[in-house]
Amino acid sequence: MAEAAEFQGISPSPARRWLRRTGALLAGAPLLTGLIQLSAATPADAAGQTSVKAASGSSTVAVAVDSLTPSTPVEGDTLTVSGTVTNNGKQAVTGAEVDLRLGPQLTTRSAVDSAAQRTGYQEGLDGSPVGGEYVEEFSKLTPGVSEHFSISVPVDKLDLGSDGVYQFAVSVSGETSAQPWEQVLGIQRTFLPWQSGEADTKTKTTVLWPLISTVHMTAETGSNEQQTPVFLNDDLAKEISPGGRLDRLLSLGKNLDVTWVIDPDLLASVDAMTRGYRVKNEDGTTTAGTHQAVAKEWLARLQEAVVDKEVVALPFADPDLASIAHNGTSVTGSLSHLKEATDVVANTVEPILHVQPITDFAWPVDGAVDRSIVKVATSAGADKVIARSDSLEETGGLPYTPSAARPIGGGTTAVVADARLSTAFQGDLTKASASTLAVQKFLAQSLTMNLQTNIQRSVVVAPQRMPTASQARAMAEAVTTLQGGAWSESQELTAAAAAEPDEGATTKVPSGSAYPSSLRKQELPLPAFQQIATTQDKLDNFKVILSDQSRVVTPFGRAMNREMSTSWRGRADEAESFRADVAEYLDSLAGQVTLIDKSETKLSGRSATIPVTVQNNLVQSVDQLVLRLTSTSPNRLQIGGASYEEQPVTVSGGHSQTVKFTTSAKANGRATVMAQLYTEDGQPYGAPVTFDVRVTEFTATVMLVIGGGVLLLVLAGFRMYTQRKRAAAREAEGDGPDEAGESDESPQNPEGPEDRLKEESGARPRAGDPKQPSDLTSDTPAESTDPSGTGERVDR
Repeated sequence: MAEAAEFQGISPSPARRWLRRTGALLAGAPLLTGLIQLSAATPADAAGQTSVKAASGSSTVAVAVDSLTPSTPVEGDTLTVSGTVTNNGKQAVTGAEVDLRLGPQLTTRSAVDSAAQRTGYQEGLDGSPVGGEYVEEFSKLTPGVSEHFSISVPVDKLDLGSDGVYQFAVSVSGETSAQPWEQVLGIQRTFLPWQSGEADTKTKTTVLWPLISTVHMTAETGSNEQQTPVFLNDDLAKEISPGGRLDRLLSLGKNLDVTWVIDPDLLASVDAMTRGYRVKNEDGTTTAGTHQAVAKEWLARLQEAVVDKEVVALPFADPDLASIAHNGTSVTGSLSHLKEATDVVANTVEPILHVQPITDFAWPVDGAVDRSIVKVATSAGADKVIARSDSLEETGGLPYTPSAARPIGGGTTAVVADARLSTAFQGDLTKASASTLAVQKFLAQSLTMNLQTNIQRSVVVAPQRMPTASQARAMAEAVTTLQGGAWSESQELTAAAAAEPDEGATTKVPSGSAYPSSLRKQELPLPAFQQIATTQDKLDNFKVILSDQSRVVTPFGRAMNREMSTSWRGRADEAESFRADVAEYLDSLAGQVTLIDKSETKLSGRSATIPVTVQNNLVQSVDQLVLRLTSTSPNRLQIGGASYEEQPVTVSGGHSQTVKFTTSAKANGRATVMAQLYTEDGQPYGAPVTFDVRVTEFTATVMLVIGGGVLLLVLAGFRMYTQRKRAAAREAEGDGPDEAGESDESPQNPEGPEDRLKEESGARPRAGDPKQPSDLTSDTPAESTDPSGTGERVDR
């Protein structure tokens, strides 16, 4: 049994060993020699069986190390380890004991990796228990129940040797009813970096602290003068609100000596929220955003955090350099969009953060590079590319990790981030145990690297682009410990890029075939860049008619930058939907300037005008448009004396303009006419409007008949006029009672035709009728009513 216990890696106490040996002797005394030999053979077999069971049972109890403080102890410190043990088996564990185990010193970075990957208890590799009073005992571990433990031990009791990294573990030993002997039932390994004093040579460490998010803003700006931005959703508000991902990154990063790496699109989006914004709903409608105060507060805190700190600004919307290099360069305009994304950085970051950003760094996703990626990155003006050591691998056989800076030709410097340190905080770190292990492994790799050589080196840590809140917390804990440690000192990214490169370090950029297939599958495909090019062509055709192009060019230009964002990796459907929405919205805006449909028009005569109306429902005016009216049958109907005529068009915002064209008919019948808007460079704009014109030309006979009728009317009117004039003249000459004693009253029923005509025409006014201005006046004075004198002649 002692041999079995030793084989299992258990160091029983002297009392236990004495009891077990005494029991064995008492049990074998009454037996015969042959039986004794048989009994002696049985423990040997049992030992072999137990070793197998122990190996398979060393994960029966799960051990979680939630806290290890301090992470890098020094002389005089007390190391405290706390966590939980959980019985995952089906049987209770009795006599459970939680021990601390100090393993061997790990002298290489690969040894640290190997120790982290091992599972289950392995004797000789996991060391011996510290023992003594530095244990915690549980009489029983019930299946499925977690028990908390906390053990503190003075560092001096660990008997640590020379500076370096030591494997450190927490194990649980005990018995079960099925295996009633003491054995290791669970173990959790971690690392204990040990630096007794200040290192002779410290590693200069640069830590990138990324503030990058997904795409949030659309191309829509609202149909108003203020151009209110429209967001895809309100997720950005959640990220910058207290407890959100970006809120935690800002809160943690402001206390660290790091280089901030910022996407200008994030700043522009939060800044837009401060002035009012709208959020799209699932049904396509929008509602007013309500987080202006949160946005203002977050920006104010960021402005304070970056004072006197190095800020590296990526191209706008963090374009996917690998996707552009592999799928976009064959499409016209892709590199132009990348250049635009770089050019707008200074005008975006500085007005918001009030710092001058550094813009000559390119950062391909995961630091994976090949020659085409480097070529694309430098085409936009960058002369430094942040790569990673698992992409730009060492082939020169250096016995240590070289400095980050590598000249790769053409005046370009590759700043190679350390892959082990950069990937230390990936995965789910929401549990304290996972976070603690990540921190300890990061510190172990850093110290082991520093102990490789006395040559001072510059190391860069480039973590994942968008760490979660829990990942950020673990990163901050590790960086805080590192910056307060004895083997590392902080350095800015520009200084790391300018450091003297190590002789013998790799400077050869791999070919495209070496690019990881897992990353290539996530790239934006060729059709994505073709769709972006189509949208750009439509924008170019639309903007030329606008009086204020910036209202459209700027939001759509930034939207097309967002279509190339690295954040679309792994979200192909969302990326395609975003591109489609941008194109659809541009079409809807261009469709606001259109021709009003016309129905069939009738023309009577040889010449007439045809009105065509242009409607502008945009907020701004449009000009530099030409309206062309074309006759498809010029032998029947001509426009302006030819087959077509063009006229310039200018329409104010929210108004319409009617343009009139002169037409001339050559023959009767129906002619088809097409109206089409063109830009001044001759490009068709919008859909044409086609309508029919029916020509009904008058013949010569019809014109003679109409002319004769008009002449008769004129003659009849002239005759009536002369008759009235004659009647008035006769009345003026004394057409009253005659000498025969005719009555002074007018006859009520005139008998003669002439009198009847006078009565009907009104030539003879009746007594008492008011005098009208149009009444005829007599050419002679009115006759006297007095008796005539002697010899006086009276004309009748």
